[in-house]
Amino acid sequence: MRNTTNKTVPGWLALLVAAASQMSEAAVSDKPFLQEIHQPCVIGDQPAMNDVRAVAADQAGNVWAATGAGAFRLDKGARKWFALMKPADAGPTFDVTVDDAGTVWIGAWNGLYRSAETSLQKIDDVTQPIAIMCATQSGLIAIGPDGLWRVRDGKAARQPLPCARSARDVIPDQTDGLWIATDPGLYHWTPAQTKCYQMPAGLISARTSALACAPDGTLWVGGLGGVTLFKDDKALRQFTPKDGLPSADVRCVRLGPDGRIWAGTPLGVARYDGQNWSLRHSKRWLVGDDVRDVSFDADATAWIATDAGVSAIRQSKTSLADKAEHYLDVCMARHVREPGLVEKCWLEKPGDLSTWKPQDDDNDGQYTSMYLAMESFRYAATKDPAALANARKAFEALRFLQTVTGTPGFVARTVIPAAWTRMADPNKKLTDRELAVERVRDPRYKYVPVRWRPSADGKWLWKGDTSSDEITGHFYGYLMYYDLAADETERRRVADHVRRVMDGLIDAGYVLKDLDGKHTRWAVWSPEKLNGDPDWQFERGINSVEILSFLKGAYRMTGDGKYQRCYLDLLAGHDYKANVRYAKSTDPGWRTHIDEELLALAYPALLLHETDPDLKRLYRASLDHWYAQCKGDRSPYFDFTYASLSGTKIDLAPALHFLRDAPLDLIRWQVDNSKREDLRVVRAPELEEHQTDRLPPISERGVMRWDNNPWQSVQGDAGHTESDGVYWLLPYWMGRYYGFIDAPK
Repeated sequence: MRNTTNKTVPGWLALLVAAASQMSEAAVSDKPFLQEIHQPCVIGDQPAMNDVRAVAADQAGNVWAATGAGAFRLDKGARKWFALMKPADAGPTFDVTVDDAGTVWIGAWNGLYRSAETSLQKIDDVTQPIAIMCATQSGLIAIGPDGLWRVRDGKAARQPLPCARSARDVIPDQTDGLWIATDPGLYHWTPAQTKCYQMPAGLISARTSALACAPDGTLWVGGLGGVTLFKDDKALRQFTPKDGLPSADVRCVRLGPDGRIWAGTPLGVARYDGQNWSLRHSKRWLVGDDVRDVSFDADATAWIATDAGVSAIRQSKTSLADKAEHYLDVCMARHVREPGLVEKCWLEKPGDLSTWKPQDDDNDGQYTSMYLAMESFRYAATKDPAALANARKAFEALRFLQTVTGTPGFVARTVIPAAWTRMADPNKKLTDRELAVERVRDPRYKYVPVRWRPSADGKWLWKGDTSSDEITGHFYGYLMYYDLAADETERRRVADHVRRVMDGLIDAGYVLKDLDGKHTRWAVWSPEKLNGDPDWQFERGINSVEILSFLKGAYRMTGDGKYQRCYLDLLAGHDYKANVRYAKSTDPGWRTHIDEELLALAYPALLLHETDPDLKRLYRASLDHWYAQCKGDRSPYFDFTYASLSGTKIDLAPALHFLRDAPLDLIRWQVDNSKREDLRVVRAPELEEHQTDRLPPISERGVMRWDNNPWQSVQGDAGHTESDGVYWLLPYWMGRYYGFIDAPK
């Protein structure tokens, strides 16, 4: 582990870093790994052109597609597909295959075609529809509802169909026979005999549609019900949703270059690595979830035929450090808007990054604070001057959220340029009837008809009714910047700013008082409310931790003893000690992942800066209780927060898997896991949302924020926004700073 002690990092913090490193597993080496990347390859602007039934990559790296509107080819390195069939022949095509000589064959509505120099050549002897094909040592086999053709030297010889007419897939066996998947069963044809296998032979169902043969001769049979492993006339094993297969309707089965099995389903493409099934679905990975075929080129890229075009899933060798650079580039390109706030951006056209626009969010202050903390950790770990410059700008943006209000200590939620006409949650007046509805729904509802106010210079609109979440995020960012990055001059600026905000909270009786003279809807930490008002019982524990964290942080940053006296008064005089121990609620009706995140933001000031042994034990007990509730979320942010504050040995594998598995694509596509058959939709761990009974890996879920419920069955916003990437960057740089992750060699 590198030496992190420097003039801006106090000795106590360096000791804590060393302790955290010693108590965790050994630091993980940042070894290169394969990162998957999706490339959408839509064929045309007509639905039939993107109704892709089969796909194949030839020996030159060109990709061929059989679609509802004919056959198309995408040349290696090109972006545009071109049509291969003459207008008179264009129509539904059903299969495409490449033989050992490199010839490409197309099965179409009106017969069989082969690739020629610059076009397709039709095989004269075949005029009936061809549904499936395979290349064998003795020529091409082409099958349709009207028969079987064996093609040699460009000539087709018709033979009787040795199976039911509903042939769905065909592959050669290891002798001179054929395996044919059909609706009534699995056929094995040889020159000597024909056998049909159905359920008594161990198939999940007779309705088979997909075949692949492993090098050891094991046959993978996909169909309605799942996948059966078949060898020597016996079923060896079955894969159904109970075994982790996401869908029981298997349309294709292919053996990948790395030995994994790829199974196309209506819910995406599933892969089996010998132990577990994984799923690639949603527009993050596929242009359409209905997968019909998969082919692999010489570079191991998977070309996937779907109902909405072709998708390519490529593999690229990368490292965690490389991913960090990628996410930071994305953040700086589209997510830092004046005066330095960091948040999501809006995509006018879903998924199209060229149409991005900045947007505001109620949590701009909190998430800019987490970005500030991230850059502070990055600077402490690397001494990169760019990280320090970014951190300074972020702090100035947070400071501006206070000064723009023209008040002694009130902090705005966010600001936008005065010229903006599109903003979240604009000013709105309610009728008496509408207000009554809101107050019955939520008796604590606060009517704020004027949320946006102009700045004194008229250049900005700032938003009030600031929440407790925002203030909690601010104090976390202030502290991390103060301890890890700020020089002495900057520390004085931080201390002066913290004093203004903290004095405003104390003077108002531990609430954030808005310009109307009343506390904002959520920003309440007073003993009268938390201990005396039953409507605030939900927030008693977490808000107690928050205000104690603010006071302890303010004492750390200003050195002013009044904050320590207020802190001790709340603990002893108002029994906040009792509120803190079980701050994280386990009641499923109250539980929310917002609290998971807010406690992660609040605990550091208490556990890093408290010296009283009894209080440290209290906070450690509260931290342990919190982590017991969120450990199953497999969050690197929560894991690294707990390990760094507790000094407890943890298993780093889940956190590192998350960081490696996270997609590079930060667009917030809708990811729907509610239809998966390997998962159940339940009402746990939080009753208010539909969730999955098992937590899929991050590559099979939506882009996270740490206040999101990772178990939610449907996530994302259909590609209308892009994440800033801080959800990944903050835990990564925490891991680097605390020595959980090694720097790249």
